[in-house]
This record gives sequence, C-alpha cells and structure tokens, in this order.
Amino acid sequence: MAAAVLSPLAQSIPLDGHALEQTEDAIDSVNIIKGSPNSSAYNDQSVFDQEKDKTTFRQYEDACDRVKNFYKEQHEKQTMDYNTAARQKFAIDLSANPASPPKDEMTIWEAMEKLNTLVDESDPDTDLSQIQHLLQTSEAMRRDGKPRWMQVTGLIHDLGKLLYFYGAKGQWDVVGDTFPVGCAFSDKIILPETFAANPDTTHPVYSTTHGIYSPGCGIENLIMSWGHDEYMYQVCKNQSTLPREGLAMIRYHSFYSWHREGAYHEFMKEGDEELLEAVRAFNPYDLYSKSDDAPSIEELKPYYLELIDEFFPKKTIRW
Repeated sequence: MAAAVLSPLAQSIPLDGHALEQTEDAIDSVNIIKGSPNSSAYNDQSVFDQEKDKTTFRQYEDACDRVKNFYKEQHEKQTMDYNTAARQKFAIDLSANPASPPKDEMTIWEAMEKLNTLVDESDPDTDLSQIQHLLQTSEAMRRDGKPRWMQVTGLIHDLGKLLYFYGAKGQWDVVGDTFPVGCAFSDKIILPETFAANPDTTHPVYSTTHGIYSPGCGIENLIMSWGHDEYMYQVCKNQSTLPREGLAMIRYHSFYSWHREGAYHEFMKEGDEELLEAVRAFNPYDLYSKSDDAPSIEELKPYYLELIDEFFPKKTIRW
C-alpha cells in the first residue's frame, strides 16, 4: 500500500537527514566510549562483537560539542507538558484520540524503505543505507542464534525515526538518550547539568524524587521522554505479537541511565529484572553492528518479509 500524503504540518518542517544521522552517530560514540554494558545476554553473551576493537569507533572529543548542544536543547524541552501533547498528537490507538487519524498506513518493509529516504545514499559520510543498518543489527543477532522475535526486534527498533517525517519539532524529540518525565531528573543521565533550564526542575511535584510515581510501581509505568524509541513502542504494542522483552528492547534501548548506570531501579517491580536483562542483551547489537560488512538487501529480503509477517499479522501498520 502506498504511503499516505504527509500533512501540511509535516511538510512545512525542513528535514535535514544528514544532520540527524551525524547527531545520532555522535550520541552513539559517547555511549560506546562510556564503556560497554554488562553484557549478560538474553540467552548467551553476544558473540559477534568479541573480536571488535571498540576503541576505533568515533572519538568523544570529536563529538563533544555536537552532543552537548543536542542534549542542552533536549533536556530543556522534554517536559511533562510536552510529552502529554506528543502522545495526543501521535496517538496510534484511535480510541485514545478519535480525532487524530494515523499519519501513515504502510507495511513494515515499506516503512523501512521510507526511512531509507531520510539520508541520501550518496551521502559521503556513510556507505550504508538505513535498511542496511537495520539489517546489520538483525543479522548479527541471527548469526548468534538469537530467537526470531529478537531478530525482528533488531530489524525494526529504529523505525520510530519516521517521526522526523511526521511533524517532529527537531532532532531533540526524535533521537538521543531517554529518561522518565514526571519525577526528578537523575544525575546519572548524560550531561545532567543541562536540565537546569527545564521548567519541570522547579515544579512542586515533577521535581521531587518520585514525582507522580511511587517506589515499586513498575518500570513500564514510567512516562518516558518522547522520541523514536517511545513512538515505535507505541506502534508495536497493539499491532505486533512481540513478547514483553522485545517491546522493552525497543522502548528502553536508549534508557542508559537505567540499563547501564543503575538509576531509577527503585521503580522496578517483580518481573522487571527480565526486561533489564533483555535490554542489556540487545545493547551490543545496537552499538557495535554498524562496523559489520554491508548486507545484501535483495538476498535477505525474503527471509525478513516472512519474519515480519510472523510478528505483525495485520500486515498494514498504522503509523
């Protein structure tokens, strides 16, 4: 099915896919240099990355200014009020907002092809297309014998970047590390001092340690900062048969203050350790697969079309 015509709002926002990818590469470089996570893999420790020299990825010093400027804007603007409005604007479940139809209706593979247009394949800063990056992640999982649901999770985990086409405010509400809103911002979040200008830091409730939550309420009940992770989770939770662990990999793969730094664990309840383990298992494939050889899209497409159909029975997805 052909993708729907973009709304005038989405069309009025200039897109700079090159800048978005450069920012995301810089963000990834910081996460890599901070050290690989405790790699207690979902089934077994990741194998594909054991021979990689992880010091050869982009260096923190080169990315520092871009990362600082990005997070300054993100941390100032990711407020509780903004997140409430974003969830209304991008409501996928029409029962939540009947007046807001989906931004698009298309298959997962069509969404991958649409994402492929975000950065021109002639971009001198990258030799790989968006689809090839997605396939690198899923193929690394496949080689390590990870379950089929995890392979398809790797394939789709970044598709939420379609937000950039649908009226996102900028880069700050599409990519970057994520964190809960509605409670005090942890000092374990990258560049925590840049939250100083966020109005929620002086809110009588949102600035408190637990905010609108309570200890042991469950990690899934936290309202995560808006971006491609949360958007793709919202798309998948009612339109796929992915297990809870797969949904967590999508939703929390950028929640580094939780799965790497140990923050927000007071909100976890029974069963959340399995989600934490799953996200930690996913992380090496997300960070380190970009240096793998370019996969052949045409050779792999039949396998992944079958895999997609297994976990997305509705075929046409509401975006």
